[in-house]
This record gives sequence, C-alpha cells and structure tokens, in this order.
Amino acid sequence: MCYNNAAGFHDFLTFPRTGCWQGAIRGLEGESKGMTTKSSLALVHLTQRPRVRGAGLPPLVLLLHGYGSNEADLFGLAPYLDPRFLIVSARAPYTLMHGSYAWFDISWTNSGISIDARQAEASRKLAVDFIGAAAKVYEADPRQVYLCGFSQGAILSASVALTQPELVAGAVLMSGRVPDELKPLIAPAARLEHKPFLVVHGVYDPVLPIQNGRASRAILEKLPVDLMYKEYPMAHEVSAESLHDVTSWLSARLDASHT
Repeated sequence: MCYNNAAGFHDFLTFPRTGCWQGAIRGLEGESKGMTTKSSLALVHLTQRPRVRGAGLPPLVLLLHGYGSNEADLFGLAPYLDPRFLIVSARAPYTLMHGSYAWFDISWTNSGISIDARQAEASRKLAVDFIGAAAKVYEADPRQVYLCGFSQGAILSASVALTQPELVAGAVLMSGRVPDELKPLIAPAARLEHKPFLVVHGVYDPVLPIQNGRASRAILEKLPVDLMYKEYPMAHEVSAESLHDVTSWLSARLDASHT
C-alpha cells in the first residue's frame, strides 16, 4: 500500500510476492511467456492460460485492481490461484498518471469517501461488456466467470455481480464495499438466489475501515445470496491468511460446479 498525500492514495496491493510479480511488470512493456493481451477488447489487460486443462472450456477469473493501481498489481496473485483458471487482470479506464488508473474518481468528504457516480456507472457497463467479450475471445466458459476485486475493484465487482448476476458464477470482494448508490439497481431476489459471494476485510484498514466490510455484510445478508464473510487482523491489504481463504473459496466453487 502506498499513500501519495492526504487527499488520496495509490491503492497498490500488499501481499506475498513471487517471481511472477516481476513477470507481470514486464508484461506491461511487452508480451512475455504465459501472458497475452487482445487489443480487440475494450480494456487493457494481462492474461494467463490455465496451467491445468480439464474437459470443456476453462473457467475464467477476472481480477479488478484498486484505485491508482494497474493490471499488473493483482496479476501477482496468479501463482496462488487455482491452476484450472484462465486468469484475466484488467486495467481501469481512467488514467490518473503513468501506470496509475481508476475505475472512477473519488473524493474525501466529512461523511467519508464520495464516488463519481457517472464514472462508476460507465465502468460497470464497460466491465459487463468486457466479461462477455473476454470469455468469447479467450474461449472460456461463460457460465464459470468469477470476479475478484480489491478495494475499488471490489466495489466494481459488487456492482456487476449484484446488477447482472447471470454474468458471473461468484464474486470475491477484498477490502471494498457494496456502495449505497447501488441499492436501487440490485437485481430482483429471484435472480440472485444462491449466488456465491466472499467478502474479506481487515479490522485495521485505514482506507476503507472495517465498517465498510460490515455494511457490505449487512446488505448481502438481506439478499438470497450464499455469503461468506471473514475479518482479519490486517490493514488495507491481502494477508497470507486472507489469500489462502480466497483461493480455497474459489477452488471450492470450481469443485462444486463439477459435482
């Protein structure tokens, strides 16, 4: 996590690094082994093909980074994710500075963080279109698309999964929140029935305090989704424990889809 000043922050992820992290950075400069991009898609992105191929089309996990970060950040999670996944890590459309992007602008007010609703809705629609296009271009199973977002990317993941639940098989919300502005757009209960959600949050988070995670839990508990909610002794980051739970949850979803 890297703060730039009191008015904002660069939401780079903190988690255990491996050599794949440096590979992801190089992937921004040019294609490297195991990583490809398709310029025909609306969002700049990195991909990793499944390391284990099963019968049929592979499942897809779409990684959505936080404010001020980029597609290489969450791509560092790739070595930890289930090898059956086709991994796509997308770059947000709004440029803050070189290498720094956002899904929507944010500002700090006396009542907390305020979001640019117009940009947020534009990014939601863009992500919806990108999901279908990426599944088609990379020949993934459109019935097995999972969203995994951190911070602002978690907000976007919730926005897509709760308004277009048919597009996703499940969603992981890491250190984010379900925005109040989304409530009028949430799909009818019948469309959300048994949709899997995993919400993880740090009790010492100084950026989106734990109240945001608990507020997300309160909203999701009122819906007929299958919710798992977990808190950790961490800040605005992904700890080894939370990462283990995220990867285990995703793998369990894949296992359940084949039973």
